[in-house]
Amino acid sequence: MIHFTIDGKIEREFAVSLAIGEPDFWIFLDVSEFKGKKATLQIDEENGAFDKVYQANSYPGEDNLYKEHLRPQFHFSTRRGWINDPNGLVYYDGEYHLFYQHNPYSWNPETNDVNITWGHAVSEDLIHWKELRDAIHPDNLGVIYSGSAVIDKLNTTGFQSGDEKPLVCIYTSAGGKSPLSKDKPFTLSIAYSNDRGRTFTKYSGNPVQEEIEPYNRDPKVIWHEPSNQWVIVLYLDGNVVGFFTSKDLKSWELQSKYGRKTLYECPELFQMAIDGNQQNKKWILYAANGRYDIGQFDGKNFIPDTKGITFNYGNCFYASQTFNNISDEDGRRIQIAWGVNPMPGMPFNQQMLFPVELTLRTTEDGPRLFVQPIDEIKKLYGKDWKFQDKVVEEGHHSILEEKYDEGLYDISAEFEIGSAERFGIFINDIQITYEIKEQKLYCQERYAELKPTEGKIKFKILVDRTTLELFANDGQIYMPIRTHINIAEISELYSKFGTDFNITELVEHFPYKFNYAVSYTKPVIIGKGDIIVFSEGGITKLVKMEVHELNSIWQ
Repeated sequence: MIHFTIDGKIEREFAVSLAIGEPDFWIFLDVSEFKGKKATLQIDEENGAFDKVYQANSYPGEDNLYKEHLRPQFHFSTRRGWINDPNGLVYYDGEYHLFYQHNPYSWNPETNDVNITWGHAVSEDLIHWKELRDAIHPDNLGVIYSGSAVIDKLNTTGFQSGDEKPLVCIYTSAGGKSPLSKDKPFTLSIAYSNDRGRTFTKYSGNPVQEEIEPYNRDPKVIWHEPSNQWVIVLYLDGNVVGFFTSKDLKSWELQSKYGRKTLYECPELFQMAIDGNQQNKKWILYAANGRYDIGQFDGKNFIPDTKGITFNYGNCFYASQTFNNISDEDGRRIQIAWGVNPMPGMPFNQQMLFPVELTLRTTEDGPRLFVQPIDEIKKLYGKDWKFQDKVVEEGHHSILEEKYDEGLYDISAEFEIGSAERFGIFINDIQITYEIKEQKLYCQERYAELKPTEGKIKFKILVDRTTLELFANDGQIYMPIRTHINIAEISELYSKFGTDFNITELVEHFPYKFNYAVSYTKPVIIGKGDIIVFSEGGITKLVKMEVHELNSIWQ
């Protein structure tokens, strides 16, 4: 453990793996807020590595920031360390705020229980992010687990001190996880900002909610207009959440509990219009895995119409949250999820998935959530190709006349079912397949049932260095897929003038154990940046296709 004190008071306490030899990468402690004060740095156990600690205005490796081999190029990732759940998603006066679980001192999640803070980034367009310094740090109540944020427009808290409305974060104080919070329970605390989220003050009356159940956590707070009060949905225990109400964000009262199988941590609650009809609305309740219930909510009780539906069919989606305080003029329900995606050999670990818009639409099975990437993706468009009315003969057919070395794409494709047994697309060696008889969509050993619409199947595909996000039939299916176990270094193995390349053995490149298998369904490797359509057992019609190269958000 390292202890950082200012004028004798512990301000930071964290665990870090100090290298005795040459470091894999360097991390930093931002001390700018303590300028002019006396600081002391103390280590529990001296092993010689402490000698490498030094003070500077930059850090080694900063010149390569955002250029690293596995760095996502249009998904958010932090400069250094581990991230997971998005927290406190809120919009205020031209800025989107993304807070997130952040271990700034380690790539390894084993130190999360001691180090977890709230990281913070802001954006004017949900695409280009500026990472600010960490917003909320561990204290004697616990490390800073997940929560949410609101704009207190009516100043119900009394926190407002100037012209800006208070930005209030409510979070889990995870007691007992760190030496500083030994024997403390899991409680809820709040912190507020009067300068647009640049600095935060922890409420002197914390915690604002004592423990209900051991390890209760992840408060999502909303303003419930009909009852003129704040509402929290909080994960309690097992498969149960609780609904709490407050007039001032400081004093909370438990109103009811609700449970069902697969309802777990990181709950989310919001209201949506069906097919855009503002006179016909339903409430959506979901948890970390994306399984959702549709029902009624009166400010105290949730009554379900349906239970346990899913919109996530991928292998890297978890703990999503939607933005509070989106303007009425915008009106979208915008979601960001944690992209569970290990980054071996990098100075950072994990990423966020691309922001998506949720809509509630009528289907033959009743109202269902649809998921589509936000339109702002167009800000990244570079060169494009457009095709229509092409017959895809049996076999594999390259679409692009030239490869785009970065392999970053936004692809839209519409296929008309013909005589083929299956059809699909290879992108950067990742295979997407639609099995016509089964009516199932496959990608990287994940699948979803999908019926054609008027004899057609539509794809929308976002391709980054480490992820592929697949949206099918206008967002009816959402399948975010981690891919970099297949594509990293794969460009060294492709055949430039053909696809006659047989794999006899593939040795894992990374010094990291993954919990999923590397597999290929065809004895070919498609070169990085290539896009190939295929049809098997007959022909398929490619009604239309658009391919847009994407520029990096870090440029």
